[in-house]
Amino acid sequence: MSQQFKLTRRAALAGAAGLGLAATACSREEPSFAPRPPADGAFKHGVASGDPDQSSIMLWTAITTEALDAPVRVELAEDDAFSSILLEAEAAPAAATVNGMTPFKLLADGLQPGRDYWYRFHFGDATSETGRTRTLPEAGVDRFTIAAFSCSNYPAGFFNAYRAAADRGDIDLVVHLGDYLYEYGRGGYAMEDDERLGRVVEPAHEIVTYEDYVTRYAQYGADPDLKALKAAAPWLTIWDDHETANNAHLTGAENHDPEEGEGAWSDRVDAALRAYYGWLPVREPQDRRARYGALEIGDLATLIFLESRLLARSDEMTLDDFPVPLDSDPEDPLVQETVRNWLQARVGGEDRTLLGAEQFDFVIRTLEQSVAAGKPWRIFANQVLMGSATAPDYTKEPPLWLRWGMRLAGGQIWDFARQTQFGVPMTLDTWDGFPAERERLFSAAREANADFIVLTGDSHNFWTVDLKTDGGERVGVEFGVTSVTSPSDYEFVNAPSVDFGQMTLKANPHILHHSVYAKGFVLLTLTPEEAVADFVSVSTIKDTAFEAGLDSRWRVTPALGGPVAEVERLG
Repeated sequence: MSQQFKLTRRAALAGAAGLGLAATACSREEPSFAPRPPADGAFKHGVASGDPDQSSIMLWTAITTEALDAPVRVELAEDDAFSSILLEAEAAPAAATVNGMTPFKLLADGLQPGRDYWYRFHFGDATSETGRTRTLPEAGVDRFTIAAFSCSNYPAGFFNAYRAAADRGDIDLVVHLGDYLYEYGRGGYAMEDDERLGRVVEPAHEIVTYEDYVTRYAQYGADPDLKALKAAAPWLTIWDDHETANNAHLTGAENHDPEEGEGAWSDRVDAALRAYYGWLPVREPQDRRARYGALEIGDLATLIFLESRLLARSDEMTLDDFPVPLDSDPEDPLVQETVRNWLQARVGGEDRTLLGAEQFDFVIRTLEQSVAAGKPWRIFANQVLMGSATAPDYTKEPPLWLRWGMRLAGGQIWDFARQTQFGVPMTLDTWDGFPAERERLFSAAREANADFIVLTGDSHNFWTVDLKTDGGERVGVEFGVTSVTSPSDYEFVNAPSVDFGQMTLKANPHILHHSVYAKGFVLLTLTPEEAVADFVSVSTIKDTAFEAGLDSRWRVTPALGGPVAEVERLG
């Protein structure tokens, strides 16, 4: 998540804690859950499948053993009883062994489109659990269901969102939008409850080396709720920043310092991506950083997944060196012009990019081909908020006690609050830091009559955003996916009477919904006539006993007389 966001708005909200308000993330109630037994056995990290197409899919497991003295074999069948076995083969190691743990993969091909399959692995006398997977359909698709997740921070709480999805039994594809894990060491971000919940990170230090990343992936992979969802449906994963380091870009990251012994950025990226490709059920491109592409969901949809961190992203921008004194009159036209020009000079350059030229061209070609094929839907799997989001004026909008809390906190907290008087973005780590490229994307899509739906992670909030060009022409709708466990910025003040989401909507008429506290996922159900997005929430992440509910429900339908879809709230 954006460091600008964390060091400013989060700090501003947290400043009110000095007035005696309790932070929800620091609750010390006695747990009602029973300690979970640690995963054990050769297959303690379960099984998974991913990157499906119409005829093949990647199958994955990991073996924990003192000696790899037997082959790792895969069986794939048409039924869960394995009475009709289609494939028996030997899997190959997917990455180097660390602490007796070795991941294995096999690309199962020659399969039929739109079919369920079951698979399991064998190692010596040990047999894994059974996984269910499914190839992508080819034609005549009446319905397809995607479950989208983001930001799963192990020490912050239990992965109840994964469990809620795994128990459904109706998901065709799981899409993880990034921050599958976090790189921080013990005592870092969102770890206030780690010992009480029995979720202390391994290793205890910040992960930097290949061995470090593998150890953290292995810890996440042994989680029973994550294992359940991996075994329940095929996955598509993209990374955001925390799979390497916070606010990662082409040449570095906010959370990487070579002078502190963390080495060269390229070495850290290489270590992180070797672990990523080894410990997830993904196909590996020739250029490891170039994990972008498209899945064709029969004649129903094209799903485009993006890479916006390591391949081409321009250097990070912040709101440092603000161009006017913070006590300036925000209504003064000269002040307004100065701020606009400053923002344009800093972030509005045509050369600033998230995607890079090659990926951008691929995206536009794919949109055009999807429209030419007559597919009703185009879906983006996208890391950071695509729609624009202007920060509310925190010197006026919050209640008096919160404004005074920010003023008393002073420093960066009050500085950011005063910057918001001038219409600054919430953060520049999102597409708001790359407005020229966003406008090129929107304009090209509009020209191609390629409206789209965006599934976005990163923010730890639910969003519904009406996406429009700078000229006000609609191009699509964005559904922001809240976190699995990572805390919202707003959780650092326990103030349920303060409607932060409504402040966002007031400052941004094109934003239709902003839910700031919920944890969960988005369930997107596609049919030829409509796309329905359920914002599924879980009642708690601090206990294994929970209930799944509904934050809101949204329907997207083709607009009458035009190519651009419209969105409406159903509940």
